[in-house]
Amino acid sequence: MLQYIVAGLALGSIYAIASSALVVTFVSAGVFNFAFGSIAFFVARFYYWLNSEHHMGTWTAGVLSILVLAPALGAFLYGALFRHLRGKTTLVKLVATIGLSVALPPVANLIFGSQAITAAPGLAALTDKPYHVLGTAVTTDQVITYGFLIFVVLAGTAVLRFTDVGLRVRAMVDSEAMASLSGTNPGRVSLGVWTVSTALAGLAGILVAPTSGLSPIGMTALLSAAIAAMVAARLRSLPGAVLASLVMGVITDVIQKYLPTNSTLSAAIVPSIPFAFLTVFLLFYVLRKGTIDEEAAGGGPLDAAIKPAHQDADTVITGNERAWERYFGLIPFVIVAALPLLFSGSPYWLGLTASGLTFAITFLTFTVSTGEGGMLWLSQIIFAGVGVLGAGQFVEMWHVPVLLAIFLAAVVAAVVGAIIGLLTIRLGDLYVGLTTLTFGLLVETLVFTRDRFAHGGLGITLNRPSWAVDDLPFAYLSLGIFVILALLILNLRRSTSGLALRGVRDSTPAARTLGLSVVQVKVVIGAIGAFVAAIGGGMLGLYNMSAQPASYVTFGGLVWLAVVVTMGVRSITAAAVAGVLLTLSGGAVTNWLPARFGEIPAILFGLGAIGVASNPEGIVLQQGRLIRRQVAKLVDRIVPPAPVPAVVGAGRPGIRPTDGPGGQPVAHAGSNATSATAKVES
Repeated sequence: MLQYIVAGLALGSIYAIASSALVVTFVSAGVFNFAFGSIAFFVARFYYWLNSEHHMGTWTAGVLSILVLAPALGAFLYGALFRHLRGKTTLVKLVATIGLSVALPPVANLIFGSQAITAAPGLAALTDKPYHVLGTAVTTDQVITYGFLIFVVLAGTAVLRFTDVGLRVRAMVDSEAMASLSGTNPGRVSLGVWTVSTALAGLAGILVAPTSGLSPIGMTALLSAAIAAMVAARLRSLPGAVLASLVMGVITDVIQKYLPTNSTLSAAIVPSIPFAFLTVFLLFYVLRKGTIDEEAAGGGPLDAAIKPAHQDADTVITGNERAWERYFGLIPFVIVAALPLLFSGSPYWLGLTASGLTFAITFLTFTVSTGEGGMLWLSQIIFAGVGVLGAGQFVEMWHVPVLLAIFLAAVVAAVVGAIIGLLTIRLGDLYVGLTTLTFGLLVETLVFTRDRFAHGGLGITLNRPSWAVDDLPFAYLSLGIFVILALLILNLRRSTSGLALRGVRDSTPAARTLGLSVVQVKVVIGAIGAFVAAIGGGMLGLYNMSAQPASYVTFGGLVWLAVVVTMGVRSITAAAVAGVLLTLSGGAVTNWLPARFGEIPAILFGLGAIGVASNPEGIVLQQGRLIRRQVAKLVDRIVPPAPVPAVVGAGRPGIRPTDGPGGQPVAHAGSNATSATAKVES
């Protein structure tokens, strides 16, 4: 038992270092860094490149990685991204850091190589012999991990409580506005916090690589555990995060003593412990206080008073657009609709287009949940998996026609989505993201891994309808389903429920004041979003003619989100463009560039999601508006607008253009004159 406890404390120490960094950045900068795992992977990959590939000494490589590269990376990311997130909404902050988490691992692979690394060194030399304490072996790596945790806790406490720097950081935590008025430069403090946080991320990545693996997936597990500890500490308590991390690490290792070996259930339970931990504490806080909001305890009254209100990114329709301008936004969709015919002579590109149209259907779920509902749901790929796996079950067990099976599976997903919406009513934006992320990870590890769905890794065969076996009719089947769902979303947007939805999205307190039902809105959005995701997932599985649970990984859904946000999360047309662009860009890179550049699309989409901080509406809407303005100018030059007819009597002294007989105002058709203008004499 002692051996398991020792190993658990070492694992918990790594979790504690990671969660400490997350807590410090959140309370001082107000940003929950979803890119923490990717930063840890980048620094750990650099350490491996120095130590294992260029045979640099362990401590020399460690110092260059943790104390040189990591702070420099943190300073660069602060200047390029994090400083622009100050004052942004929680939704924008989360999406921007998710974009960074998508972009960094491919950048690391592009620079250092993309080979699979099965064994990664720690900070101890391979020749070091283990110590023996009370008959239990303790490795040098474990001793180093304990030492770093003690150093981080003691040094962090001493700096925060007994130095001028710590006073400034604590002032930022209490109120950034008041700290600024007292002479503290918030930018410099935030820069220092981000450099230290990035160094801790690199340290945690190097320490965890020997046990969790040097891969984005292994660093994702580190991030998940750090998130669980952070939630247990209510996002703000550093001692609470450290304690929760140690407890979680011990439980993770000790429970393996009592689980059967070589069992699929054991393999699913162990990685699910952080998610179960997170779920328990979320439920505890909600049941205890009735609500939980990440902003409830942040900042002071002055910060709340000067915080910018949420600004909707919708284009204001003035009613002055000409007919062709109102339908200008359909041009990208028409191009997408024509692609199957354009590529009908090339099976490769036609197949990619058909696949892209199934992705386009799935991407509409982000248009519903995030674009319309203003909620960051991070489990949409799981609902897509429910659609394809549920359809496989209906087909295999009850021999239901495949399209009807997809619809029935989508209904099941809609019920689950409504329940998730009901459970997240009392949560703030950040906790909604964390809750849905936890739900997705639990389903992925506990449900999707069951042999009933996996079939030994082969999945369930899904045959296309006889009239859509070829890619061309299948592409237009997918396009037709996309149009039906798009019309459903448009009807929702223009309905009374859509107005209520927009009110809740803009301001939940104001919506409650007006008597709008927040419960109803979130339940409806949850159900529709899950239904759309399941339809898209079912069609994606139908294109591949296989229901494979391994294709629907929760963190893979973050890449989907990055793609949609890059194109425009509020635009239906952007969802169509995003789906087709995802597959066609991958095909173009595969065919025309060397293999090492295969991850360039992921980098570009990640950078596009980062750009949401400055361009919330996305590329499609932004570029479409610019092109429309240029076309409008060109049209005005070719066909000048008709001159405004002169008003009779406008030049006669003492007579006002808006006055009729007896001096009474007269309303002229098409006139926008105000009452103030009517009082001005000629």
